[in-house]
Amino acid sequence: MKLYYAPGACSLSPHIALLEAGLPVQLVKVDNGNKTFEGGGDFWKVNGKGYVPALELPNGQVLTEGPAIVQYIADQNPDARLAPKAGTLERYRLQEWLNFITSEIHKNFSPLFNKTAAPEWKAGATANLTKRFDWLATQLEGKSYLTGDQFTVADGYLFTVLSWTKHVGIDLNKWPSLLAFQARVASRPKVQEALKAEGLLK
Repeated sequence: MKLYYAPGACSLSPHIALLEAGLPVQLVKVDNGNKTFEGGGDFWKVNGKGYVPALELPNGQVLTEGPAIVQYIADQNPDARLAPKAGTLERYRLQEWLNFITSEIHKNFSPLFNKTAAPEWKAGATANLTKRFDWLATQLEGKSYLTGDQFTVADGYLFTVLSWTKHVGIDLNKWPSLLAFQARVASRPKVQEALKAEGLLK
């Protein structure tokens, strides 16, 4: 498989999942600015949406959208327990978390990284994130991970988006349980490996 990624972007989530699952992968670095990838390729031809992540499967098909990609990865090695069995209520709970992270947290960061976004839009996005973090912090109290004691692909995704707070001036010290979660996930060997591979750790 090939994972098209940009360092520190949401593609870090499937990168973590691939390592946690023990699956072989070729990393292909994408330049988000000019939409090219290593070796001079045109990323638009890989993913017509123009953004990472994109996962090229062994049969040549390309899968896009982080929540779909990480569930595919989890299902390639069920023994890694990165996702509950398909069809169970626990799997739907995982999907519930993935949908919450992608729509209510991930997307609220978009205006904060947009240099042309109006100040009012950025302020609204920050207020939305603050409300979401207030609720999320209560959900993590007394738990190691989002679904309990087992690390899942949803935790890798949440870890990825929480890492963006330091780039947009949001102080996670207001939410001790989020800080503790972030540190817990960061300490996992495969997460460390992914961060180092993307040049995010020296």
